[in-house]
Amino acid sequence: MIEEQDIVNAICLFQAKNKSVLPEQVEVELCYEDDEGFFAEVFVNNDKIIMNTFDMTQALRMWIEEQLHRDPYATGIKLLLDDEQGIIAALV
Repeated sequence: MIEEQDIVNAICLFQAKNKSVLPEQVEVELCYEDDEGFFAEVFVNNDKIIMNTFDMTQALRMWIEEQLHRDPYATGIKLLLDDEQGIIAALV
């Protein structure tokens, strides 16, 4: 399992790399809506970026490779909504 804070960290690192800023300059709010599914609202330099499930998965794959030193494509990633833990990711 990948906990909610690690998902946020992955998105921060992903956007920092894409926008050439420090990860600390990236703000992330994870969201889930019945109609939309999972997405993240990301703020970088006063710009709002919406990341869909695919984008979030790409960020997690980068994080798995760079932080866990594992093959990011060796397993599937499924986002889940947990009543106690919030938004988490399962490696399936």
